[in-house]
Amino acid sequence: MCTIIVWSDNGIANVSARNMDWFEDMDTDLWVFPRGMRRTGLVVEGENSLNWVSKYGSVAASVYGIATADGINEAGLGMHMLWLDESDYGARDRFIPGLSVGLWGQFFLDGFATTAEAVAYAERCPFQILTTTFSSANYPATVHLQLEDASGDVAVLEYIDGRLEVHHSPDYCVMTNSPIFEKQLENLRLYEGFGGEEPLPGSSEAADRFVRAAYYLKHLRQPASSIEAIAGAISVVRNVAQPFVDLTQAHADTSPTIWRTVIDHADGTYYFGSTMSPYLAWLDLSRLSFAESSPVRRLSLSTDLYECMGESSDRLEDSVPFPWVMPG
Repeated sequence: MCTIIVWSDNGIANVSARNMDWFEDMDTDLWVFPRGMRRTGLVVEGENSLNWVSKYGSVAASVYGIATADGINEAGLGMHMLWLDESDYGARDRFIPGLSVGLWGQFFLDGFATTAEAVAYAERCPFQILTTTFSSANYPATVHLQLEDASGDVAVLEYIDGRLEVHHSPDYCVMTNSPIFEKQLENLRLYEGFGGEEPLPGSSEAADRFVRAAYYLKHLRQPASSIEAIAGAISVVRNVAQPFVDLTQAHADTSPTIWRTVIDHADGTYYFGSTMSPYLAWLDLSRLSFAESSPVRRLSLSTDLYECMGESSDRLEDSVPFPWVMPG
């Protein structure tokens, strides 16, 4: 259960914001990756793995120390992975390069400056996402992915019945979870302000969060500064956030919001806020080195959570990259 919005038509700042809703702590840290990193899709040797060298440096949020779930690169391209039950990556085709689901988002951050470039590559040079199980519940990772760039261009990528479905438009400003994106757009048209007559819904279901996020995004007041634009985006994702419910008494599909991120794509600022802390920390990309000679650096949120606030580049420490998850 997650929600993301993109607010790029306010005339001040192009901002995206997302909630990460999950049933347990995901051991999230922030990472700074330089250019020139050699990557492999982590497919078993001899099984046709996608391989590349990172063209752009990035700031990324890891989950469970095995996957990149969110981030921005130095060109302003943002990436967010969200849960989607309907995701189906298809039976393994060894004639197509394979890519671990944990690296899917990192691949785009590493290689592309704009949403259009990333979409063109995905459609022109197909690769296959290979999933795995993770978390204490041993769930199979079924996710979809959103990209947005410094111009406000947006794409939602979903694998349905083994085929890549791309929804590409700057008008696609909201994304949640099930049902698939096409069905979410159909449902939105049933509500007041979007062509229908239904009143604004109030449940925590993904379809209702999609409608509420779209409604409040549409009615945000004009910001006077980039700071007000960031605050406005946060106000929307807070409206669709999940409180600290007792999961033993809650609806089976309910997960609390455990953290949120906000990106100012033009200014290159990446904000992170744990819902277990009242503070926001952020990294100003202009203060970071992405040169090939630069080390990988990490901001440990598990140890510094309550101390992290404000611009936090001085808290970064040199680190060995985390091991992305192998499919299987």
